[in-house]
Amino acid sequence: MVLFVLVIWGLGYLMSVYYGSTGIMWGVLVGASIYAFIQYFIASKVALTMNGAKEIQKKDNPRLYRMVENLSITNGMPMPKVYVVDDPAPNAFATGRDPKHAHVAATTGILDLMDDRELNAVMAHEMGHVQNYDIRVMMIVFGLVSAIGLLADILVRMIWFGGDARDKGGPWIVVIGVAAAIITPLVAIVIQAAISRQREYLADATGALTTRDSEALASALEKLGNVSTATKRQNTSTAHLFFANPLKGGFAKLFSTHPPMSERVSRLRKMSTKM
Repeated sequence: MVLFVLVIWGLGYLMSVYYGSTGIMWGVLVGASIYAFIQYFIASKVALTMNGAKEIQKKDNPRLYRMVENLSITNGMPMPKVYVVDDPAPNAFATGRDPKHAHVAATTGILDLMDDRELNAVMAHEMGHVQNYDIRVMMIVFGLVSAIGLLADILVRMIWFGGDARDKGGPWIVVIGVAAAIITPLVAIVIQAAISRQREYLADATGALTTRDSEALASALEKLGNVSTATKRQNTSTAHLFFANPLKGGFAKLFSTHPPMSERVSRLRKMSTKM
């Protein structure tokens, strides 16, 4: 989180140097904070809409709904809203601000692929994200990544259209500004991925402790390792929310928000010997 603030401060500093006013830097910090704060409250709805999630009731899918309901009772947590995503790729995700404003979703692909024991383990993992307040952490991260992307775009436009300031600052500020506008969003994605990977390990452990069945989650992960989990709607900004990497190969693997399946399975198998 500190790194995110430093990246935003760096962009603000470049803007202030470009126009010769330190007030711009403080304005950027305040503006980015307000933007991230607004994103914090609306990001969950944006994530659900972007991924085509449709809310269901118990009558729509009794199997999934009852699993989430039972896990909520087991953990002593409020019942989250349950969603289904019409997508053949097996995956799931959780989002929201806190347990009282939580949403959990599963794709039709994962409902078809998993048996009841494995699906229950997957949903326990997602409920683990809710229980550990990972959903809050990742909503803040989502807002900060969005703010950095917006600031980088503004910086490019300032350099491109700010003729007088460009001439005054010299070519070096143009080069540094363009480089920063390109690099900082990548840095933000790397930080986002690092945070997400650690929270995935924690949610695996929490889900296994909830069900007392770490082997079921390991089995589910092994199944996913043999199929494509890339969803039809490719959204890098919400990829960190999913149970498995929802993006296609290539550069997506370089900036993956998820740890390797094999490592997750290995950790769960070690847990099973201690439970």
